[in-house]
Amino acid sequence: MTVHHTKMLILGSGPAGLSAAIYGARAGLSPIVVQGIQPGGQLMTTTDVENYPGFADVIQGPWLMEQMQKQAEHVGTRMITDIVTGVDLSRRPFRLTGDSGDVYEGETLVIATGAQAKWLGLPSEQELAGRGVSACATCDGFFYRGRKVVVIGGGNTAVEEALYLTNHSPDVTLIHRRDSLRAEKILQERLFANPRISVLWNKTVERFVAGGEPAGLVGVDLKDTVTGEISHVAADGAFVAIGHQPATQLFAGHLPLDSDGYLAVETGSTRTVVPGVFACGDVMDKVYRQAVTAAGTGCMAALDAERFLAEAEFAASRAA
Repeated sequence: MTVHHTKMLILGSGPAGLSAAIYGARAGLSPIVVQGIQPGGQLMTTTDVENYPGFADVIQGPWLMEQMQKQAEHVGTRMITDIVTGVDLSRRPFRLTGDSGDVYEGETLVIATGAQAKWLGLPSEQELAGRGVSACATCDGFFYRGRKVVVIGGGNTAVEEALYLTNHSPDVTLIHRRDSLRAEKILQERLFANPRISVLWNKTVERFVAGGEPAGLVGVDLKDTVTGEISHVAADGAFVAIGHQPATQLFAGHLPLDSDGYLAVETGSTRTVVPGVFACGDVMDKVYRQAVTAAGTGCMAALDAERFLAEAEFAASRAA
């Protein structure tokens, strides 16, 4: 067992965690980033990225995360690959235990474990991911300008994605497994009033259909939940919008979670209820969920942590 101690311990290595690391390292806090089972976060599974500021040409998600990690290491961040299985936030330094048996102690803790999009679980879904099937309209809708798209889901996320896609597509079809939506009434009113959107009720996706060369999405096979009838809808793009699952299980019982399982933070900051513990990125943001907003909150978390340490050191010196 090895004990790793730092002024700033960061859990998660997506845009939020690495941005926090860059700012923390530049402040002389010698941060340690503990990477989990998916180093780099969701961008590691994203191909074309066109909406991250600073790049005139299309870039690749894995390349962007590689550059962020190199920058963080260049300014003094230490990267460690381990899976954290236990936490103790009852006192400072905060103590995390890894699956390797190593212990990580931090005078401050930045939680940037992110969230994962929920998928339908179909084999064809994963085969066509990035080739017509997506879980983020804001990220990928631009690629379907003037083309027919479908959105799967019936909650706020699905309705918001369908409305957003009308900025690019003249033909958006919402597919829902029930005969009524779960989204807020005001969102439903906007959806039904939009002439670019049609709704298919009582339908589930049986298969995402590939075609062309190179192979890409050409449509979806649907099953009627009432009659069992199989039908086909042609589409160039399909967006699975059935929600996200934040990676907060580790902190259940240690930190407050909201009704959707996201870490609760003080409005306008990254501070949690435990002094010295901060949350940033998709683990606390269920509204925007973009790489650039995650990076922004990572910066905020590092600045909040730096101020916390400065105030704690000043209070300790006065007491001495």
